[in-house]
Amino acid sequence: MSNRFSSRLGFGAIEKEIVIREDAPLGLRQFIVQEIYGLSYAPSYARGIICKTLRVAPDRSNWSEYPNIDIEVNQLIEECQWYFVYDIIEAFFQAIEEKHRNQFQDDVNVYFKQNGIGWKLENGLIEYRGDNRFESGLKEARQNLGEVGLQTAQMEISEAINDLSRMPDPDITGAIQHSLACLECVSRKVAGEPKATLGELIKKHPNIIPRPLDQAIEKMWGFASERGRHLREGQLPAFDEAELLVGIVATIATYLSKKLPQKDDDVQDLLPF
Repeated sequence: MSNRFSSRLGFGAIEKEIVIREDAPLGLRQFIVQEIYGLSYAPSYARGIICKTLRVAPDRSNWSEYPNIDIEVNQLIEECQWYFVYDIIEAFFQAIEEKHRNQFQDDVNVYFKQNGIGWKLENGLIEYRGDNRFESGLKEARQNLGEVGLQTAQMEISEAINDLSRMPDPDITGAIQHSLACLECVSRKVAGEPKATLGELIKKHPNIIPRPLDQAIEKMWGFASERGRHLREGQLPAFDEAELLVGIVATIATYLSKKLPQKDDDVQDLLPF
């Protein structure tokens, strides 16, 4: 963690509203280069990783670290397509020494937050980042699903996030399908019906969550069926719609998981219907 004055007093924690996803601004590109240099890696080291990521050959006529290779490094990262910048960030994380990885990841994520960039570096991979409410809901869902042993549901909500994170084209329908699969897994466990579909569970157990909130599951199932599985021409769901659905599913999955025992307790005593 940084020991700077602004960080110690909490000033560095101020986040901007997310305004950037399908872009890698010049400031970010320049920051990444300076971050690598700040960790004591030479321009030639950075050039090797960038060239490999972009699948281009280094300029053999550039042999001095400064200014020649440094200029080449900045040109490469400043002129590539926006999504390759995030590939480069992942490549740097994997290439640098393990002792530097936490600092690199923390510094990159602080930059993302302070500059309104809707991505995060998580365990060396660039993932979709929502606002604070979305992120806290997702974190709680993953944690609670793991605590009650619902690894499949936990995996499905993670896959939904992975689909939203695909660059340059997010898999919107995949995110919808995986999020509903998560909800189906949790609902099966709560209802004690491991083979029933979510549609069947909605009909047989309408009070799986309190009325009239139970209508949320039915409406989401209908939306996912029409917009996520059985698509019609011209009705591809929007990214924001998929984001909303994933967030709601995370919240409902958390609610239902709290009604389950952590491992070996009696499930039937905790059922909501």
